[in-house]
Amino acid sequence: MSTNIYVVIMAGGSGTRFWPYSRDAKPKQFLDVLGTGRSLLQMTFDRFREVTTSDKIWVVSNEKYDKLIQEQLPELEKHQILLETEKRNTAPCIAYAAYKIMKKDPNAVLVVSPSDHAIFKESEFLKVISTSVQSADAEDKLITIGIRPNRPETGYGYIQYISDPGVPVKKVKTFTEKPEVDLAAKFLESGDFLWNSGIFVWSIDTIVKAFEKHEDEIASLFADGLNEFYTENEKAFIKKAYSQCKNISIDYAILEKAENVYVVPGEFGWSDLGSWNALHEIKDKDDNENVIEGSVMTYESKDNYIKGKKGKVTVVQGCEGMLIADFDDVLLVCKKEDSSIFRDFITDVKEAKGDKFV
Repeated sequence: MSTNIYVVIMAGGSGTRFWPYSRDAKPKQFLDVLGTGRSLLQMTFDRFREVTTSDKIWVVSNEKYDKLIQEQLPELEKHQILLETEKRNTAPCIAYAAYKIMKKDPNAVLVVSPSDHAIFKESEFLKVISTSVQSADAEDKLITIGIRPNRPETGYGYIQYISDPGVPVKKVKTFTEKPEVDLAAKFLESGDFLWNSGIFVWSIDTIVKAFEKHEDEIASLFADGLNEFYTENEKAFIKKAYSQCKNISIDYAILEKAENVYVVPGEFGWSDLGSWNALHEIKDKDDNENVIEGSVMTYESKDNYIKGKKGKVTVVQGCEGMLIADFDDVLLVCKKEDSSIFRDFITDVKEAKGDKFV
């Protein structure tokens, strides 16, 4: 692939839907969720070393995770770790990276990816990235990677594209955020909708022009930093910029407004690992569809995720569709699919029992 490919890994999330495994001090992207010996962040970094060189892989995260990133990715130089002072969603995160990389290499093509996805067919994934990079390098396109849906999932955004057989980079028609199940089922039946993976490809010039056209306030904020990036003044500049910056996703800020948005469909064994339920889908299961971790005995139970505590026997009877997760300081028992309630759990536990449990 081209030598001017830069990869931006977004690693600032708090992983609330994976609580109590994922904690504020060490969220899921820094954990070995899949039991490979590498954290999700490290696995993402490893994957993209097939796309470009280590010096062109950058990580954007919250400043409180600086030490964790340095420990897990010692290959990175200091300027490759971009530290946000406040949570402002994906648009400011991407703008920060784009404007800083633009100062270094105005001809760069950016691949932007979350840090916490699982990809099981990496050769197929790399083909999709290669197709996207070539198109973004040649034309003024904002490209997102879409996943062929296999069920009416309500937890993902959907992308409708204009059918153009034989053309791998397809024009986007509409975006739909997390539909109700009936609508998701219709999307699945239509055949021209994809899940929005949150992986993007575009040239520096294209994304900067998009910010200038559709989010001029964000564009102005980070353009003002061109003289501060790579200097001792950068940290102070970013603190000020983030204090003034709106909280908005790249989807709302740019992709749902721009006319030059395209999608490349992919089928490469993808999971966003956004919840215990998502992890249940990809883990090995017993004959009753239970995921079992630890010393666990089950009776008349099916479709559960049961994570027992080391050195302790867990006995479960008569449960279906439940999450039972036993940690040193927290025992969680709830419906496996109801991941939306985890924010309430964390808020209430923090208020009633203190920060150390979240």
